[in-house]
Amino acid sequence: QVQLVESGGGLVQAGGSLRLSCAVRGNILTINDMAWYRQAPGKQRELVARVHRFGDTNIVDSVKGRFTISRDNAKNTVFLQMNRLKPEDTAVYHCNALQGRDTYWGQGTQVTVSS
Repeated sequence: QVQLVESGGGLVQAGGSLRLSCAVRGNILTINDMAWYRQAPGKQRELVARVHRFGDTNIVDSVKGRFTISRDNAKNTVFLQMNRLKPEDTAVYHCNALQGRDTYWGQGTQVTVSS
């Protein structure tokens, strides 16, 4: 069983930065992929970034060059560094983990970017 707890969201002005953290309760080494998704009001949840077990990453085009995903296996934590934030980045950000056939989600953390 895996539990994911996000933190680090908040209100920031456009152009600012935030760093989201996803603490994994369980053994992160048993998890294959971890990812961040986001869901804006009235929109579907969408993938933002994914980090694979051995560290290689995928970043969606809309945030490429601004967002970075990383995982610290020693700290059982995955991070999403968000720079040069835009109002369209406003959403609830959710941490996601794939462990075998099982998928886990965190409760989400709100990110609001003001113009």
